Amino acid sequence: MTNEADKFVVDVIYALPTQQKVISVSVLPGTSAIDIVRQSNMVSFFPEIELETVKLGVFSNVVKHDQVILPGQRVEIYRPLIADPKDVRRRRADKAKDEGRANKVTGGRVS
Repeated sequence: MTNEADKFVVDVIYALPTQQKVISVSVLPGTSAIDIVRQSNMVSFFPEIELETVKLGVFSNVVKHDQVILPGQRVEIYRPLIADPKDVRRRRADKAKDEGRANKVTGGRVS
Protein backbone atom coordinates (compact mmCIF):
# COMPACT_ATOMS: atom_id res chain seq x y z
CA MET A 1 0.00 0.00 0.00
CA THR A 2 1.37 3.40 -0.95
CA ASN A 3 1.05 6.59 1.01
CA GLU A 4 2.17 10.19 0.81
CA ALA A 5 5.58 9.31 2.28
CA ASP A 6 6.33 7.12 -0.75
CA LYS A 7 6.04 10.04 -3.17
CA PHE A 8 9.03 11.21 -5.16
CA VAL A 9 9.68 14.21 -7.41
CA VAL A 10 9.87 13.94 -11.20
CA ASP A 11 10.76 16.79 -13.54
CA VAL A 12 8.68 17.24 -16.69
CA ILE A 13 10.58 19.06 -19.42
CA TYR A 14 9.43 20.72 -22.64
CA ALA A 15 11.70 22.85 -24.79
CA LEU A 16 11.20 25.16 -27.72
CA PRO A 17 14.02 26.79 -29.70
CA THR A 18 13.64 29.97 -27.66
CA GLN A 19 12.52 28.73 -24.25
CA GLN A 20 12.19 25.73 -22.01
CA LYS A 21 9.94 24.86 -19.12
CA VAL A 22 10.69 22.47 -16.27
CA ILE A 23 7.90 21.54 -13.88
CA SER A 24 8.55 19.37 -10.84
CA VAL A 25 5.75 17.01 -9.91
CA SER A 26 5.39 14.88 -6.79
CA VAL A 27 4.14 11.41 -7.76
CA LEU A 28 3.45 8.03 -6.23
CA PRO A 29 5.39 4.93 -7.29
CA GLY A 30 3.81 3.25 -10.30
CA THR A 31 2.78 6.48 -12.02
CA SER A 32 3.02 6.37 -15.81
CA ALA A 33 4.82 8.92 -17.96
CA ILE A 34 1.63 10.30 -19.50
CA ASP A 35 -0.04 10.60 -16.09
CA ILE A 36 2.94 12.61 -14.86
CA VAL A 37 2.69 14.90 -17.90
CA ARG A 38 -1.02 15.38 -17.22
CA GLN A 39 -0.32 16.10 -13.56
CA SER A 40 2.31 18.70 -14.54
CA ASN A 41 -0.33 20.61 -16.53
CA MET A 42 2.35 21.51 -19.10
CA VAL A 43 -0.44 21.84 -21.68
CA SER A 44 -1.62 25.01 -19.96
CA PHE A 45 1.71 26.63 -20.88
CA PHE A 46 2.02 25.02 -24.32
CA PRO A 47 -1.42 24.27 -25.77
CA GLU A 48 0.13 22.84 -28.95
CA ILE A 49 1.04 19.66 -27.02
CA GLU A 50 -1.39 16.91 -28.00
CA LEU A 51 -1.38 14.44 -25.13
CA GLU A 52 -2.83 11.59 -27.18
CA THR A 53 -0.05 11.60 -29.78
CA VAL A 54 2.92 13.32 -28.13
CA LYS A 55 6.20 11.41 -27.92
CA LEU A 56 7.67 11.12 -24.45
CA GLY A 57 11.13 10.17 -23.29
CA VAL A 58 13.32 9.50 -20.31
CA PHE A 59 16.88 10.81 -20.64
CA SER A 60 16.69 11.00 -24.46
CA ASN A 61 15.14 7.55 -24.88
CA VAL A 62 11.60 7.39 -26.25
CA VAL A 63 9.19 5.58 -23.93
CA LYS A 64 5.58 4.48 -24.22
CA HIS A 65 2.92 6.54 -22.52
CA ASP A 66 2.27 3.77 -20.00
CA GLN A 67 5.95 3.46 -19.00
CA VAL A 68 6.23 3.58 -15.20
CA ILE A 69 8.62 6.31 -14.11
CA LEU A 70 11.12 5.58 -11.36
CA PRO A 71 12.70 7.91 -8.80
CA GLY A 72 15.56 9.89 -10.33
CA GLN A 73 14.08 9.86 -13.82
CA ARG A 74 12.61 12.79 -15.71
CA VAL A 75 9.93 12.91 -18.38
CA GLU A 76 10.77 14.76 -21.59
CA ILE A 77 8.08 15.91 -23.98
CA TYR A 78 9.30 15.81 -27.57
CA ARG A 79 8.21 18.16 -30.34
CA PRO A 80 7.51 16.71 -33.78
CA LEU A 81 10.32 17.03 -36.31
CA ILE A 82 9.86 19.84 -38.81
CA ALA A 83 11.99 18.06 -41.43
CA ASP A 84 13.15 14.51 -42.02
CA PRO A 85 16.88 14.41 -41.13
CA LYS A 86 17.62 12.09 -44.06
CA ASP A 87 16.06 14.53 -46.53
CA VAL A 88 17.98 17.45 -45.03
CA ARG A 89 21.28 15.59 -45.33
CA ARG A 90 20.49 14.50 -48.88
CA ARG A 91 19.74 18.10 -49.91
CA ARG A 92 22.93 19.31 -48.25
CA ALA A 93 24.98 16.65 -50.09
CA ASP A 94 23.34 17.50 -53.42
CA LYS A 95 24.11 21.17 -52.88
CA ALA A 96 27.76 20.36 -52.14
CA LYS A 97 27.96 18.36 -55.37
CA ASP A 98 26.37 21.18 -57.36
CA GLU A 99 28.80 23.70 -55.88
CA GLY A 100 31.79 21.47 -56.64
CA ARG A 101 32.64 20.85 -52.99
CA ALA A 102 31.95 17.12 -53.34
CA ASN A 103 32.75 14.51 -55.96
CA LYS A 104 29.67 13.92 -58.12
CA VAL A 105 30.30 10.16 -58.28
CA THR A 106 31.54 9.21 -54.82
CA GLY A 107 30.22 12.12 -52.78
CA GLY A 108 33.64 12.52 -51.16
CA ARG A 109 35.42 15.83 -50.74
CA VAL A 110 37.11 17.38 -53.73
CA SER A 111 40.73 18.32 -53.09
